[in-house]
Amino acid sequence: MRATTRRPYSRAELERLIAPKSIALVGASPRAGSFGMRTLENLAQYRGEIFAVNAKYDRIGERPCYPSLKALPRAPDCAVLVVPRDGVEAALEEAAACGAGSAIVYASGYGEMDHAGRAAAQARLAKIARAAGMPMLGPNCMGLVNNALRAGITFIPEYALTPHRSGPIAIVSQSGALGYSLAQAVERSVGIRYCFSAGNSADVDVADLVAAVAEDPEVRAIACLFEGVPSAARLLEAGEVARRADKPVVVFKLGISEGGAAAARSHTGSLAGSAAAWHALFERAGFIRVDDYEALVEYARLFSFAGPPAAPGVAVISGSGGAGVMAADKAARYAVPMPQPLEATGKALRAVVPEFGAARNPCDPTGQVLSNPESFGQCCDAMLGDPQYGALVLAMTVATKEVAALRTRQIGELARKQDKPIAVVWVSEWLQGPGTEAYESDERLVLFRSMDRCFAALAAWHARAAAVPAAPVTRLSSAQAAEATRSILAAAGGKLTEAGSKRVLAAYGIGVAPERAAASAEAAVAAARDTGFPVVLKIDSPQIPHKTEAGGVRLGLADEGAVRAAYGEIVAAARRYAPSAEIRGVLVQPMAPRGVEIIVGARVDPEVGPMVVVGSGGVLAELLADSAAALAPVSFAQARALLLRLRGMKLLEGYRGTPAADIDAVCEAIVRISEFAADFADLVAEIDVNPLLACPDGAVALDALIVMRDR
Repeated sequence: MRATTRRPYSRAELERLIAPKSIALVGASPRAGSFGMRTLENLAQYRGEIFAVNAKYDRIGERPCYPSLKALPRAPDCAVLVVPRDGVEAALEEAAACGAGSAIVYASGYGEMDHAGRAAAQARLAKIARAAGMPMLGPNCMGLVNNALRAGITFIPEYALTPHRSGPIAIVSQSGALGYSLAQAVERSVGIRYCFSAGNSADVDVADLVAAVAEDPEVRAIACLFEGVPSAARLLEAGEVARRADKPVVVFKLGISEGGAAAARSHTGSLAGSAAAWHALFERAGFIRVDDYEALVEYARLFSFAGPPAAPGVAVISGSGGAGVMAADKAARYAVPMPQPLEATGKALRAVVPEFGAARNPCDPTGQVLSNPESFGQCCDAMLGDPQYGALVLAMTVATKEVAALRTRQIGELARKQDKPIAVVWVSEWLQGPGTEAYESDERLVLFRSMDRCFAALAAWHARAAAVPAAPVTRLSSAQAAEATRSILAAAGGKLTEAGSKRVLAAYGIGVAPERAAASAEAAVAAARDTGFPVVLKIDSPQIPHKTEAGGVRLGLADEGAVRAAYGEIVAAARRYAPSAEIRGVLVQPMAPRGVEIIVGARVDPEVGPMVVVGSGGVLAELLADSAAALAPVSFAQARALLLRLRGMKLLEGYRGTPAADIDAVCEAIVRISEFAADFADLVAEIDVNPLLACPDGAVALDALIVMRDR
C-alpha cells in the first residue's frame, strides 16, 4: 500500500473549513452568472460573516468590497478563491499571509490534466497551504455545503432557493456534480447536513472529510463516492475513525471496472483485479459498499436511524400478493431471513386478514384494508411485536391520495412507538406520488424505490452488525525469512523461475514440492530414477512463466523411456513457443499425492497496495468466479474467513467420502504468503501459487511464480 505521509485531518483541524464563522470571497463579482456572484447568492442565508474581496469594486450591491485579503478587519475562517488559474497561487499566498483558517480553490486545469507543469503547480498550492496550516479544498472543486449554517460555499446555481433541510447524513464526494446531485435529495425532504466536493484533493481529500464528519455528533451516516484517493492507507485510517465513532460509511467507487485494468500476468492477477482490491480495502475499513450510485442516499437513510438488528428476520406486509412474492424473491437473493410468524402472531393476523388473503410472511391483508383501514396498522403491530423480526418492509403499490392520507400517519406512529426500522418500498411508477414526501421527511423511516436495493441494504445492515473488527495480525514467518529472500531476489536479477520462486516460499516456511533441475534427457532420467516414478517434467526457463501454455509440462511419466521422450517434446515445444528464450532444461518433480488443489497468491495493486487472494484450483476459480481477497498481511482467522467464502471449501472439508484436508496448514500458507507480499510490496508485482495442494496431513506448493516489478 502506498505510504501515507500524514494521518487524516481531525474535525478540529478542519473546523474552520467545514463550519466557518466567516468567509472571504476573493473574486467576488456583481456580474450575473459569474462564479463570484453565484457564490454570493448561495451565501444569502449564511449564518456568519461574509467579506467580499475584489480590488475592482468598492461595493457589490449593499455589501462593502475590500481590495485585498490583508485589508480585511480580521482573518477569515475560510478564503474562497474565485480567481483564474494564473492568479490562484498569489491569492493562496495572500490567504496564508493574512492568517486564513482554510481555503477553497475552484479553478481547474491542474493535476487532472496530463501535463507535468500543471501537476507541479498543484503541488505548489498544497505546499503553500500545508506550510501555513491552512487546509485547502481543491483545486478543481465545486466547494461545499453546510445546511446547518445555510452556507452554500459553491458556484452551483440556485442553492439559495433549495430547502435547507439539515439532517443526519453527510455526503463526501470527489466529483462536484455527482456529489451535489446527491445533495439535491433535500428537494424531496431528505435531511443532508453536509456535502463536500474534494476535486483534485491536493490537500484535503475524501479520507480527511470522512474522518472529520465522523467526529460530528449530528452526523449519523456518511455517503461517500470517489474515483481515487492520494493515500489508500489514509482511507483505512479514516475508516477506523468512523468505526470508533460508530458512524456507518456507505461508499461507491467510480472507475472500478476491470476493463481499465492492465492485463493480468497470472491467475492471481485475473482473480484480484482493481475491483477486488478496492472491495478488500472497503471490507478492512468497515465501509458498506454499494455497486449503484442510486443506492447511496437510500442506504445512508437506513443506517442513519437503524440501530443493531434486534433479530435477523424481516417481516413484509403488502396489499399485493405479487409484491409480496417479489419481496420474498429478493430476500432469498440476498440471504435475508423471512421466517413465518409465531403462533401468537399468526393468530393476530388471522383475526384481521380475510381468508382469501395471506396471514403469513409476506403478509397480504388484501384490498380489504381500504374498507377497514385500522386492519393495516393491526397487521403491522403484530409483525413488529414478533421477536423473530428485526425490521418491517412495507410494499406500497398503487399510489392514491386517499390511502396516503391515512397510511402515512399510521406508519409514522408505528416508527416512533418502537425501535425496529421500517422500510417503505415504493413500487408505483408515480415516483413522487401521494405519501412519498411524508415518508422521506420522516427520519425514522427509509423510502426505497427498488425492492432489490431494499433487501440488499437490509443484508448490508445485518452484515455490519455481525462484523468483528480485525484483530492485530500475529506474524508467523521469522525476521530471517525476509533476509534470506532478499538474497534470493538479488541473485535472480529480477527474473525468478519456478525453482527460484519455490526457494522464496521455502524461506517463508511454506512447504514446496521437491524437484531437481536437469539440463539433458539423461540427467532427467537419472533424477527421475532417484526421485521414484511416476514423475512430472516442467520446462525450466526464466522467459516462460506459464509452462502449460508453452506445452512445457508432462504428467505421470512412469518409466525412463517416457521421461526421455517427454524431455525432447518439452524442449522442442518451448523453443517453438519462445524461440529466443533461455532453455535451461527441465525440472523433475515426483507426482503429487491426492489432495484438493487451490490457488493462493498475492498482488500489489498500484493504488491499494498488497493483497492476498485465494481461489478454487485449476480452471474453477475463473470459471466459477470462486475467489476471495483481502489486504495483506492477514491473520490466521482472516485466512480461514477467506476460505469459508469459497464454494470450493466443501472440498477441503471432505466431500462424498474424500478425506478432509488439513485446513490449518492451508491457512498457515495463506498467512505466510501474505506476509511475503507485504514485506516485498516495493519489489514484487504478483505471487502465484497454483496449485497449493491441500492434503490430509499438510499443504504443499506444487508450482509457483513470482513476478518482479518493472524497475
